[in-house]
Parts: sequence; structure tokens; C-alpha cells
Amino acid sequence: MPSSESVGEPGLSERLDQMRADIAEATRRADREPDELTLIVVTKFHPASLVRELCALGVRDVGENRHQEAQAKAEELAHLDLRWHFVGQLQTKKARQAAKYAHAIHSIDRTRLVDALDDGDRAIDAFVQINLTDDPGRGGAAPDEIESLAERVLNSRALRLRGVMAVAPIEEDPARAFARLRGYSDRVRALAPEADAISAGMTHDYAEAIAEGATHLRIGTAITGKRPEHG
Repeated sequence: MPSSESVGEPGLSERLDQMRADIAEATRRADREPDELTLIVVTKFHPASLVRELCALGVRDVGENRHQEAQAKAEELAHLDLRWHFVGQLQTKKARQAAKYAHAIHSIDRTRLVDALDDGDRAIDAFVQINLTDDPGRGGAAPDEIESLAERVLNSRALRLRGVMAVAPIEEDPARAFARLRGYSDRVRALAPEADAISAGMTHDYAEAIAEGATHLRIGTAITGKRPEHG
């Protein structure tokens, strides 16, 4: 039964089941196996009670993209069997704090962030975020920085290079963007064959991401429902 503490919309279980079914269908169409995919439910702006309810429904991987919110939820729900994925832009000055709760950070986009995270005493899965646009203001490293950044992660003590991450530009066909990301993944795998994970695909483009080899999907409102009003 859903938690009586949840303040989210009704139908959470149904939305989660539907998304799992849709992902399974997209996986079959791509001639892939369901166990190749990790579903990360992004709970930005939703209360810890919703995360607790998701956990009761079998969700183990939770994504957040604001440090302060992620830290508070991780502390409140530390007793639950959850893996916290930080998927937003992380300020270097917040890196040490994030390293205390994050099991994975999907937004490694500069060497200074790698160095700051390397001060921690916990092993963290690291995804090199790549900017798929020509706009340097967008999150992610430029394609010509991929190898040097990956090498920095490989030489770090606390980080374990898992692969690459990107957000498809809204102005581009996601299939084309994710095909490009797959090529960047191949470049990382040339340095570290075990770093074969691809974090890509959100509510509106997960099927295209799956078709291009995504291993980690970051799905938010399709499961959690409309975000609560926030300040």
C-alpha cells in the first residue's frame, strides 16, 4: 500500500509500472535485454516521503540534481536501501559534501571537480558528462576534452569510471544526438574497456537512448507526477 505520508499525486504505482513496461518494450525493439538497463527515478522538488514510497515499490536508484535537496533526502532516508545518483551540475565547493552521500555522480565535466571529489573516502561511480551542443554554457565537457578528463578519473583514488552521460539538445533529433554519444562512449572504452555505461534518456527520449545503447535512464515526471510548487 502507498505510504500515508506521501504528498505526491495518486497513481504513483501505476505510473511506475507503465514506465517499466514501456522501457521493456523499447528494450525489446532495440534487441536488447532488460537487465542491461538501470532505471533512475529523478525526484527533484518532491519530498522524501515520495522517495520512501518509491522504495516500497521496489525502486533502488534515485536521482537528484540539486545538492542541498539531495543531501537532506539522503540523510533522512539513510536507513533505506537506496542508491543516490547526482545528475545535476555540481559546484566544486560542494563536491566533498556530495561525496558523503552520492553513490554515483553523472556530471563529471572538469578536472577540478575530479580533484575535489578525490578527497573523499568513499568509492563513487563517475560518469563523464559530455556537451552535445556547440554552446559552451551548457553542462558537460567538450568532445575534445573527453580523453583527458577520463584519464583524470582513471587516475583518481575515490572515483570509478563507469562511462559517459549527456542530455540530448532539445533542438536536435535525440536519435542523432545519442548516436554521437555512443561514439564518444567508444572513445572512453578505448581507454577503459570496463567503462561501458551510457547515462542518457529522459521521459521524452528514453526510447531513442535505449536504441543507441543507453544503460542508465533518468526518468522524472513520467513516474513522479507533477512537481510540487517550490520556492
